[in-house]
Amino acid sequence: MEDQTEVGNSDISTSMCGNLKQDEVAVVMVPFPGQGHLNQLLQLACLISSSYDLPVYYVGSTTNNLQVRVRENALNPSDIAKICFHDIPTPEFASPPPDPNALSKFPSHLEPSWDACMLLREPFASFLRDISSKSRRVVVIHDSLMSYNVQDVSSLHNAESYIFNCISVFTLYCLICLSVGIPVQLEEELLKKLPSLEGIMTDKIKARGASQSPYLDIKSGDIHNTSKVIEGEFLDLLAQVGGIQNKKQWAIGPILPTKLDRVSNRENICLDWLNKQPPRSVLYVSFGTTTSFSDREIKELAMGLEQSKQRFIWVLRDADRGDIFTGKARKVELPEGFEERVKGVGLVVRDWAPQPEILAHLSTGGFMSHCGWNSCIESITMGVPIAAWPMHSDQPKNGFLMTEILKIGLIVREWEKREDLVSASTIENVVRKLMASEEGDAIRKIAEELGEARKAISSPLSTRFHVHIPVHYVGTTSHVQQAKAWVHGLDPQTITNIQFYENQIPFETPLPNPNAPHKFPNQLNPSFCIASHLRDPVCSLVRELVSTDHNKMVVIYDTLKSWVVQVCLKFQILNATVSIPSQLFIGIRTFGKLKESLHGQCIRITAKEFSTCNKVSKIGPTVRPWARRDEHVTSEMNGTAVKTLIASTEGDETRKRSAANLSNAIKNNSD
Repeated sequence: MEDQTEVGNSDISTSMCGNLKQDEVAVVMVPFPGQGHLNQLLQLACLISSSYDLPVYYVGSTTNNLQVRVRENALNPSDIAKICFHDIPTPEFASPPPDPNALSKFPSHLEPSWDACMLLREPFASFLRDISSKSRRVVVIHDSLMSYNVQDVSSLHNAESYIFNCISVFTLYCLICLSVGIPVQLEEELLKKLPSLEGIMTDKIKARGASQSPYLDIKSGDIHNTSKVIEGEFLDLLAQVGGIQNKKQWAIGPILPTKLDRVSNRENICLDWLNKQPPRSVLYVSFGTTTSFSDREIKELAMGLEQSKQRFIWVLRDADRGDIFTGKARKVELPEGFEERVKGVGLVVRDWAPQPEILAHLSTGGFMSHCGWNSCIESITMGVPIAAWPMHSDQPKNGFLMTEILKIGLIVREWEKREDLVSASTIENVVRKLMASEEGDAIRKIAEELGEARKAISSPLSTRFHVHIPVHYVGTTSHVQQAKAWVHGLDPQTITNIQFYENQIPFETPLPNPNAPHKFPNQLNPSFCIASHLRDPVCSLVRELVSTDHNKMVVIYDTLKSWVVQVCLKFQILNATVSIPSQLFIGIRTFGKLKESLHGQCIRITAKEFSTCNKVSKIGPTVRPWARRDEHVTSEMNGTAVKTLIASTEGDETRKRSAANLSNAIKNNSD
């Protein structure tokens, strides 16, 4: 293990939030100093802060904290304003320019900045001790490459840590398999095409990654910027190989800003230019912040784009230095007259570009990319196919995932030919195939369908933390089987993830009486009454779960079962949440127990309030007023109601109001 000498004095570290305040729960984000890592952790910080109203501290060097704020892409400024950026002093380091002529595209020029960040264990520990003393609970979310720096979390009684993986689950799964000698589970034809690990990074970086291994065990689990829709198969495979570590895995992505389907109307040369282009006609070309092209490579790329005759936006920038605020950037030269010749067809941008918004724009139809995971997840989310041109690190595996597994892209150059010059003709052919061919249209359709599928299940709060949360459903055998048999519109896979507890309690099942003077289902009373017999089984299950390794449990129950779950209030780690059912009948006996269980705090909903429901909502006619409930419903009454609903101006207005109510409900839920 390399020597990781530490910078000792953290007293001079500063925070945008001033003195740390007393918090119930505090979240601390610790990113690795690279744009792709900084960006994902900031997105997650904004998501947590805005969705859960928790204080979030983003801890890094002054330079990196400034960098991530300057380069925020499509994040809400008010969300960023909620984040407490805490600057930790970092020793000086060299910040050389990249070498565009290097045979390997790995950004070795950034190693001095990475070396410097490995000297910050004590400043991080000091900050964590301080915030630990002021909070009931501290949750540290850190990059895997910062595990050494945050190892002192294990010494704090009220702190726990989680690794946020900034790479795809597919890549992580492959790396774990290869490290422990387990075969990668892929079809034989795919295995033959799987890129090797040769040339993805330097030996020094491999050693740095290995040096973090002794500190990985302190984590409580792993968080991934992906979802089951995107990488479901590999999440399952990772859970199998991850069982070696016995750690939980959460897939909460994509953690992009939630409003990206509505492109920002702020002024920007790229967005202004896109507004004038036909739908799905523009290829966006960008290779991230760590790729430098030689003059010869730039010439070939320029010629290929020009010869393809396709519209494009090309972000032409050199790779970042370790400190992006120092040193003069290289002026990249294009072939003479290039920009003039492509005027109106292509746009060359040398500044920072709003990539998420460009990809979300209706005119964007393709993305030539290095396949960093940020770019891949943005491309997937926007439904934009990729021309994959991986350069180093996780990018070859990401490119393989995009092109061979998800089938939403084309490969520009095979990884085994990474040291070969990519010719203009090769680039021209790939661009034309992606942007102007039936094959490209088919790939684009798959990409758009994946993007829509991803959006359909990704409301900010309802589904992000759904993976690997154990759910237990308790009832009588009859009622549990009925619930499973009568589900409507639920994913069968979701049902299989629920642990059902059936309790064999016999009861009478008389037939309903169609001639009864009232319509209340008295024949169900025996099944209602057996609720009291569930108290002991519920108590037993709760005690069993409390005794296992759970730091929190939530019981959600029908109000009519309040007496059954009384025992829940005895356990400190358990929250009992009342769920009001749609049918609010409360019998005399049950009402007494309910009132007793809730300490007399009951809600009374009168019959009058029920009867005015249709009048208030105005979403349908009344067949028979509730006050006339004992009267027989005649065919004339039925006919009038049906005619009013189906074939009248009043019915048309009713349908409009109903559709508007549904639209507002969906909007409010997604917001």
